[in-house]
Amino acid sequence: MTEPQAQSKPAEAGADLAPLVMRRTGQSERYVLQAAALRRRQLRAAVLYGSARSWRQRQPLWPAALIGVIAVALIVAAIAVAGAFEKQRQREAEEEAEREATVSAPYASPD
Repeated sequence: MTEPQAQSKPAEAGADLAPLVMRRTGQSERYVLQAAALRRRQLRAAVLYGSARSWRQRQPLWPAALIGVIAVALIVAAIAVAGAFEKQRQREAEEEAEREATVSAPYASPD
């Protein structure tokens, strides 16, 4: 008599782990309920986390944003440096033209 009671206790202990709905259903119905629960979890994750489907697979946004900001800063700096060099070249050309005008002016004959 003690043996049947000992065998029924492990079955009851395993049954406690399953939800109440699962304990009262057959094996094939359990698969349907598990599939429905899985689908619910997937849909909830899709709604919450978008196309990433799960927060674990979601890539952080800040590294891409930081790289973008650095790239934009480098482009702006390159444009600013190129503009500064062009202005400096124009100033030097103007100064050279003024020097040539002052150097050639004294040698010009007054009419």
